Amino acid sequence: MVSWAEFQEQAGALGAFAAERVDGPGLVLVATLRRDGWPRISPVEPLLFDGRLYLGMMWRSTKALDLLRDPRVLVHSVVSRKDGSEGDVKVYGRALEVRDPDERERYCVALQEKIGWRPEDDRFHLFAVDVERVGCVRFGDGRQRTEAWRPGGPPTVVDRPPE
Repeated sequence: MVSWAEFQEQAGALGAFAAERVDGPGLVLVATLRRDGWPRISPVEPLLFDGRLYLGMMWRSTKALDLLRDPRVLVHSVVSRKDGSEGDVKVYGRALEVRDPDERERYCVALQEKIGWRPEDDRFHLFAVDVERVGCVRFGDGRQRTEAWRPGGPPTVVDRPPE
């Protein structure tokens, strides 16, 4: 697994596109595993900052408790067009709890700069995602383009022409 910065460095154009789809809309869907093993899907406001993908969550929220118990996470870009032309990005990884007070404060400052709001106190959960793999699907001109990336190499690309 690698940091977001390492992913972007290794993945080239896919890394830039993933950053745009994850950070641009200001909202992602996060999949966690509930205690009973079923998936939970929740909206989260991501923050790409200082080479890391951060997920801030309300204190004791069920999704945060899921990640404290099992750090496996899927971060999925929001999709708003039926034709899929905007692209669909999935980031698979592990959510690491951030406890360092200085890092949490830097996150709060960056969040304030980005959205004009910051937590009133320190009662929130903060996770940094270590990236294990990334997938992307885009549609256009009757084609489907799939890109997949894992640490240590460039993305693999499969273009499916119209049938």
